[in-house]
Amino acid sequence: MKKEIILTQECNQEIRAISDTMEVLSGKWKIQIIATLLIHGKMRFMELLRTTNGIGAKKLSKDLEELEMNKLITRTVMNTKPITVEYEITPYGRKMEHLINKITEWGLKHREHMFKENN
Repeated sequence: MKKEIILTQECNQEIRAISDTMEVLSGKWKIQIIATLLIHGKMRFMELLRTTNGIGAKKLSKDLEELEMNKLITRTVMNTKPITVEYEITPYGRKMEHLINKITEWGLKHREHMFKENN
């Protein structure tokens, strides 16, 4: 017979917060896009496309739209010919900088750990 596990209200809130975060940042590219904008500041669509290795234009456009919808970035249409669009991290999006730094730190350590394990 399986033991029933009852989670506390606090635990349920934390799990829901993780779920919400993962929903906003889901996919392979959104964290990379945010990190690139944190590092480089304002960027045009084509600059983001070139610096986010492997992403297609359609996927980049969709992810940028979702990040804008979640108020992590802003999209500014410039009054130029041809029209150019710039993307920038919002002050709210900047609050992710610590999280991005921690993900980067863990990723570097993980790569080092895996390299040592396989050699």
